[in-house]
Amino acid sequence: MLDERGQISGRVDELIRIVEQVVNGYQHYLPVKLIVFPEFAIMPIAYPEETLLLATSAISLPNPDIDRLADKAAELGVYVVPGSFLETDGRWPGCVFNTSVLVGPGGVLARYRKVNPLLPLEPCTSPHDILGYPDEMFPVVSTSIGAIGLGICYDWLFPETTRELALRGAEILVRISAWMNPWGAETPTDSTTLINRVRAVENTAYVVASSLGSSFEHHPPYAWTGGSMVVDYEGRVLANVADGSGTRFAVAPIDIHALRVHRRDRRLVFPLAHYRPEAYTHMRSAQSPLEPLKDKGKINSGVLADRVDEAKRRMGFL
Repeated sequence: MLDERGQISGRVDELIRIVEQVVNGYQHYLPVKLIVFPEFAIMPIAYPEETLLLATSAISLPNPDIDRLADKAAELGVYVVPGSFLETDGRWPGCVFNTSVLVGPGGVLARYRKVNPLLPLEPCTSPHDILGYPDEMFPVVSTSIGAIGLGICYDWLFPETTRELALRGAEILVRISAWMNPWGAETPTDSTTLINRVRAVENTAYVVASSLGSSFEHHPPYAWTGGSMVVDYEGRVLANVADGSGTRFAVAPIDIHALRVHRRDRRLVFPLAHYRPEAYTHMRSAQSPLEPLKDKGKINSGVLADRVDEAKRRMGFL
């Protein structure tokens, strides 16, 4: 785990080494075309205030290290999701985003900013909370291996996130995670597996989920559960790394043609074709617990905890 932007270059060196190792190591088994690293593979949330993240960790795009990774992906003819990193954008001074990108032939193909930060521990800006946010909030990229949409960790506890991606045409839903277990158990919790499989079934899409595993020196007070997996569009786990520690790989084939035939021919139990969004009126009246953008300088873990309590009070839970 890194906590300063000066360490990013060395971390990207390691990601490039792993990409080369995986592509070369599996060349006689199957052609590796998509490689996904976990959340914070480049840079974690290491400070409790957005101002500290901005001062110590956040980078902007374009970035020479991200470009190096994109060049390697183009050289090998693969697509890479390099986990996530902290990003700043000159259009919104003082804001830090938890950002992931899809790189491949053609460079940086998509940028996704986490819409649902993990409150109150993640003092980052959601693009949802920027008035008139002009960029695509849920980008889906058509590639030679299928249409790919990205989500980050806690995003997947909001089914609207993956539904939005699927309705935009995503065939492969990529989840990068640093899911934590504060009780010290290393094996993945059932909820991680359950969520990945349910999102695949309800969106008739493949799920590629890469989750951070713990190491001994970074174990307390949280254990990152690991549990990377590949799930098909009917919820079958095609590959699963159950052990929470060390660097391991979940590798499985994805048959996009079979998915497309399934989507074309299926009528029964097919939520994408049966969806009635206008029926869900309460979601349109819900309010975010985050502070307005004008108060960005005050965003820290304590303020966010108070805001979460305010939202719970409005809902009658407190």
